[in-house]
Amino acid sequence: MGAKNHAIVMPDAHKDDAVNAMIGACFGSAGQRCMAISVAVMVGDSAEWIPEIVEKTKSLTIGPGAQNPDITPMNNKAALDRAVKIISSSDTDGSKILLDGRNVKVDGYPNGNWLGPTIIDHA
Repeated sequence: MGAKNHAIVMPDAHKDDAVNAMIGACFGSAGQRCMAISVAVMVGDSAEWIPEIVEKTKSLTIGPGAQNPDITPMNNKAALDRAVKIISSSDTDGSKILLDGRNVKVDGYPNGNWLGPTIIDHA
């Protein structure tokens, strides 16, 4: 339904718990569930956690559901194309792509609707 769910991260949050919860909420179900977090507002010193969020996110696995990965394919080609278009607009709108999930390849599945984790700052 196109929901935009926000996480507001306060500087007094427990860092490890907040980072792990955000990564799961952002990228679980390929970010296609109604409660997926699409926007994180980092308040004050919590913005210093962004590099750690990016590094932890890089370790997420991508693959078909039968292999129990962290991230599965987008549910259809149209959804993938829409996501890629949104990410591509970040190249020109002043945003900074910190982690780019476009053009992900998964061995044995060359035609899958793969999108790796993507983090965009200053969106």
